[in-house]
Amino acid sequence: MSCVPVKRLYKQLPVWIVEDHHDVVKHIYRAIASRHLPLKDLRMVHLDSHPDLLIPVNMCADTVFEKDKLFSELSIENWIMPMVYAGHVSGVAWLHPYWAQQIREGQHAMTVGRDASTTTIRVTSTDPYFLSDGLYVCEDQLENSKPLRLNVVRVNPVKPGQQTETNTEGRLTKRRRTDCSEAGEASCSQPLAASTDALPPAEGSSMKGLREEEEEEDEDEGSTSYIVERLSEFLRDTEPFVLDIDLDFFSCKNPFKELYTQEEFSILKELYNFRGPSPSAEQEELDECVDRRIRQLEDLEAAFADLLEDDGEETVTRWASSPGMASLVQLVSSLKTRNHCPDYEMVHQAGLTCDSVELPHHISSDEEIDRLISAVQLFLKVLPSPTLVTVSRSSLDEYCPLEQVDSVQSRVLVVLEGLYGDLDLHRDYETSSTETQDGQTQAS
Repeated sequence: MSCVPVKRLYKQLPVWIVEDHHDVVKHIYRAIASRHLPLKDLRMVHLDSHPDLLIPVNMCADTVFEKDKLFSELSIENWIMPMVYAGHVSGVAWLHPYWAQQIREGQHAMTVGRDASTTTIRVTSTDPYFLSDGLYVCEDQLENSKPLRLNVVRVNPVKPGQQTETNTEGRLTKRRRTDCSEAGEASCSQPLAASTDALPPAEGSSMKGLREEEEEEDEDEGSTSYIVERLSEFLRDTEPFVLDIDLDFFSCKNPFKELYTQEEFSILKELYNFRGPSPSAEQEELDECVDRRIRQLEDLEAAFADLLEDDGEETVTRWASSPGMASLVQLVSSLKTRNHCPDYEMVHQAGLTCDSVELPHHISSDEEIDRLISAVQLFLKVLPSPTLVTVSRSSLDEYCPLEQVDSVQSRVLVVLEGLYGDLDLHRDYETSSTETQDGQTQAS
């Protein structure tokens, strides 16, 4: 007779706060090892201004089975998919603020597996988010495949005056009682208020375009009832799940905007422009699109690696003669007027964010942050309690503005405590920061 592992329960809800988002993986793995989370078919509710669903491009797929090596190769944008390929995670709900629109709203079904020709992890989704990184392959080319159900769910801030406020004891009080009976909470008795208002558009976006887009969408998209309906389908009451929150969900910065001028960004967009397939593309066109994109990115990486060694006129002219790279002359000239020795590796990293959709950039006011936090509180209130909460500050790389992160973190923790009671709180970023400083001291 086979023994079925007994599910274990935490006495208090553990909340692990890290600085870099990929550092949450070790805490999720620890909870799996201790049988508080299941070994497979885990669901994750992921609040973030970024999907974090890319894949380490050159990482051997089998690395996912070597824990320490895996941890060393993960990055902030690619930590989820390796857990999918390893068989642990089968469902991700990416909850995004309105300014983050890297993946189409709705449900996506895809397969994640090992590319038979390269032994790397690849995915069958044809969404531009994956195509633009050259991560797509057809399902027939994958080995050891795992299914992934991805729900992309927009979260609107609550309407002005509807948000919660903190009293003198630090506890949250509701200005309005809302009913969540549609989601199964019997204790609420008043109508659920829809949160469909929109804040001013993010920098660089058009108010006219935003309004036209909203008119085409269901009027309830992004409201509390909409979110609860989508997540109730995604989660089952008896299933443990991870609630993952990046604090840049509430206020988000594109740190590259402070490093480069608008002219330089325009050139990077031209250099790294992604030419996608036609909407009705057949397999051959999809394969050609990915091959073309991979060659483009490899050429750009090689060009900037050469410039890092020698950015003299001869090197620049040689690379600028390559197809699609003529504007490299203008870019290098502009960079060198401000810095005699530009960091071309960083320039390449910035370029990788300028393909089909630019990195989101929306620095929220305190009121906007409060309204988003209230929206999160409203839908979490009627969902099952998570088994584990992970929080990423994302402040040292400035995706969450450094001057706002502590305040946002405090307000989020107040909400979590109000919903789930006393928390088993671990500020892992403080330990990591101390270790880094000690290492730097010893090295110097």
